Amino acid sequence: MSAGDDRALIDRFLEMLAAEAGAAKNTLAAYGTDLRLASQALSGRLGDAGQGELQALAGGWQALSRATVARKSAALRRFFAFLADEGLRADDPGAALPRPGATRPLPKVLSTADVDRLFDAVAARQARVPADPLDLRLGALVELLYGSGLRATELVSLPRNAVHPDRPYLILKGKGGRERLVPISDRARAAVALWRGHVDPARLWLFPSGKAHLSRVRLYQILQGLAVEAGIPPDRVSPHVLRHAFATHLLEGGADLRALQSMLGHADIATTEIYTHVDSRRLVDLVNSRHPLGQALVDARPRRA
Repeated sequence: MSAGDDRALIDRFLEMLAAEAGAAKNTLAAYGTDLRLASQALSGRLGDAGQGELQALAGGWQALSRATVARKSAALRRFFAFLADEGLRADDPGAALPRPGATRPLPKVLSTADVDRLFDAVAARQARVPADPLDLRLGALVELLYGSGLRATELVSLPRNAVHPDRPYLILKGKGGRERLVPISDRARAAVALWRGHVDPARLWLFPSGKAHLSRVRLYQILQGLAVEAGIPPDRVSPHVLRHAFATHLLEGGADLRALQSMLGHADIATTEIYTHVDSRRLVDLVNSRHPLGQALVDARPRRA
């Protein structure tokens, strides 16, 4: 690859971060700077770098703070994981980069009340006269994101007939080519059926746009507009945030962690376990209210005279 190739790959990666993960402007700017500096250090061949080159690159970070090294490593690891997921290279050399032990940030989470507000905004749109088929599309998109935990790329690239009216699941090929079974709720299947009636049978995609399918960027923009209508700050809503909400709310409802790992398509259960740390207050309340010692401690409190 040439320096121009590096620039194109970096731009494409940052576009994905903005559209799929809803990354903040500061994060995008920092990652962009880190990747461009790495490309410069490798004479414009970052996209082709192997583990040895990355280890040599990281060797020059010794004078930097732990937080800076953690950010640079994270930027490069996510970049190479993206290239592998997109089929732009056959391997992922990111394992060669240091992991200085920076604390992993908890995912942004919407409450069930927030999700209800989003669905209320969808219902208000669908009740408008005259009806707009794109409001049916919106309903199908949100039902599949929150109801099944799909990644943005998986959602927008669904084939037209991927969701069957008599089959409550999908079989998807996600990151790393791994297949997984994804449950589809009755609500989601109904929403998809309503929208699919407006999709040209000649189109390949469930969510067509132009000559291809809806882009991740456009999906992100659609959700931002819905958040505003629902009275939720738009920086709190993205396709990835709805995926996080799917996972967190399932765990709160008693879902098994291994089952959730399978539904999300995580190769390592450690990735899924981050959701167990999201609602620590609920866990504390659970111990205080249900543990045998909880009431004993309350009864043992000194009483005021």
